[in-house]
Amino acid sequence: MTVGGDKGYDTRDFVAECRNMNVTPHVAQNTNRPGGSAIDGRTTRQPGYAVSQTKRKRIEECFGWIKTIAKLRQLRHRGIHKVGWMFTFALPLTTWSE
Repeated sequence: MTVGGDKGYDTRDFVAECRNMNVTPHVAQNTNRPGGSAIDGRTTRQPGYAVSQTKRKRIEECFGWIKTIAKLRQLRHRGIHKVGWMFTFALPLTTWSE
């Protein structure tokens, strides 16, 4: 079992807890942080890690599209139902842009 995430999840506590739960953390390496990345060669040398990073990038591209093209960066509506409707309405449009 694996879990994906961006550089914000590259912390020693998160990685240790994932491994404690028998979950492989496929988070992006944050090599610029003091002390280096918490993700080591045990994870990055696996072929599945590269696949996870490629898929994570594609998902982030969709959210970037939703924020810029679908104009959901700054919402015009308030409330969980209206915002949920806007997100649901914008999400299928991302598949048309590919």
